Amino acid sequence: MKKGSLILSSALALLLLGGCAGDTNEETSKNSSENSSAVGSTAKDTTDKNTSTNEEQNTETSDATEDSSESDQVSEKSDKKDDEQQVKDPLAPYSSEQIEYARVWLQLGPNKDVDGLYVRLIPAGTPLNPDDETSASYPEDVIQLAGSRLIDGSVTYSGNGDGTINVYNVPLRWDRQYPAGEDFYKEIIDNTKLVTVDTGVDEEIIGLIELIMVHDE
Repeated sequence: MKKGSLILSSALALLLLGGCAGDTNEETSKNSSENSSAVGSTAKDTTDKNTSTNEEQNTETSDATEDSSESDQVSEKSDKKDDEQQVKDPLAPYSSEQIEYARVWLQLGPNKDVDGLYVRLIPAGTPLNPDDETSASYPEDVIQLAGSRLIDGSVTYSGNGDGTINVYNVPLRWDRQYPAGEDFYKEIIDNTKLVTVDTGVDEEIIGLIELIMVHDE
């Protein structure tokens, strides 16, 4: 009788131990599953964030590349336009003053083949002949063009801004006895010659422009 009770008690104890072990395994499995789910979720979130960041960076890089490309295209179009304009008008790179000096000399200069074209900008009020105390003064700003040598001659004029100039009949160097008298100089001023300036040949004009040297009074 005692032996049977002992066997029964042992069986019950084994059943209880088995149940506890099962609950523990289930809880452990559940916790493991939850942890795995949490880790997977975290990894997914991290992957999504990285993917989003990469997409934003790629978008910014793409935008920057497009902006750079557009800027290059604008620059290329501008350069091409300048080149086309220069081909169409060879005088485009030069100022209107430079073109005027060259055209006037080509038309009126005594010697067209000069080593240098010297330009003097003479302000109004400057005596026509500084060496003569009886000399009258220029009533307006004038420009004097001359070659590098005395034999090249000179052209003294004022521009009218409409393609015409007023030419003063004054020499580069005055060779006469002084005083000449104010009336002599006044006659020169009153008898300026109105001249229409020709457009000339572009190649010749450019050649002279390269020889220009300007001197202010």
